[in-house]
Amino acid sequence: MDLVNRVLGRHEVDEMRDVFCCGEVLNMTYLALNLSHYVNGVAKKHGEISRLMFAGYNIDAITNGVHAATWVAEPFLQLYDRYIPGWQQDNFSLRYALSIPKEEVWQAHARAKKSFIHFVNSETNAGMDVDLLTLGFARRAAAYKRADLLFTDVERLKAIAAKAGALQIVYAGKAHPQDAPGKELIKRIFSVKETLRREIKIAYLQNYSIEIGKRMTAGVDIWLNTPQPPFEASGTSGMKAAVNGVPSLSVLDGWWIEGCIEGLTGWSIGPKPQTNGPSENHSADAASLYDKLEHVILPLFYHDRSGFLDVMRHAIALNGSFFNTHRMLQQYVLKAYF
Repeated sequence: MDLVNRVLGRHEVDEMRDVFCCGEVLNMTYLALNLSHYVNGVAKKHGEISRLMFAGYNIDAITNGVHAATWVAEPFLQLYDRYIPGWQQDNFSLRYALSIPKEEVWQAHARAKKSFIHFVNSETNAGMDVDLLTLGFARRAAAYKRADLLFTDVERLKAIAAKAGALQIVYAGKAHPQDAPGKELIKRIFSVKETLRREIKIAYLQNYSIEIGKRMTAGVDIWLNTPQPPFEASGTSGMKAAVNGVPSLSVLDGWWIEGCIEGLTGWSIGPKPQTNGPSENHSADAASLYDKLEHVILPLFYHDRSGFLDVMRHAIALNGSFFNTHRMLQQYVLKAYF
């Protein structure tokens, strides 16, 4: 509080210390809670967790969204312009994606994927194959995001790739310079990359940026997300994938609790969290991840292309049409700004 008083030099701040301070320390969260006329979490689950953390405050929830026109890859932009005119002004109309012929959806995805795989190979010399099921994982390298959950049982992963169908994985993401566990996570992925180099191709793209993010969310076949519940406030990368017809395979946390319709918009990893405390069941989550890959996703991708395209189209029609900034801002206008 001494520092606050020196910086602000306003007596009323010191007089309000009982509202937003913890002893002699300014708590920025309580400052915001007490000086805001409207408070919200960025997903329904986030709002629920926040109400438990800060009892006595009225905390609503408005789930995040992404700006669809920014994240839609050129092949899908052309497809939507042809079949859903006006979609850029009205993202809700993306629900009509269910009427786009499957073959044209696949052609658009194939163009985006071919461009992305070429980019990955030119950047990393990974020798990836455009015809293989490709998983994408790109976000800040933080321990709770568990980027290495896929490698919990390397032998089982190798067996799945050998029996159920070949797969390849593309990673990207930076750790905070002072985040030692995040840096170790990246080292772990590079270590496993070497271990699996003969059975599963893994690439890690350097210098993660918005441009690389756009390439990835359009160019992979499955978007992987493995946070430790309940630490994912919302997440948005899976929303960017959805507007490109890329389904998510994700732990039920953040926005995915709302966006996952099992087998229709994508697939869940592990059970829906029953408690609001941290879930430490890493081995069970990993087993669930392997089961979905082996028994559901790989067979669907390689042996039921029509079924896989159904999931792709529903990802656009249900998630792409809803988890966008058009809907989000409408809710802010109605709930917060007015």
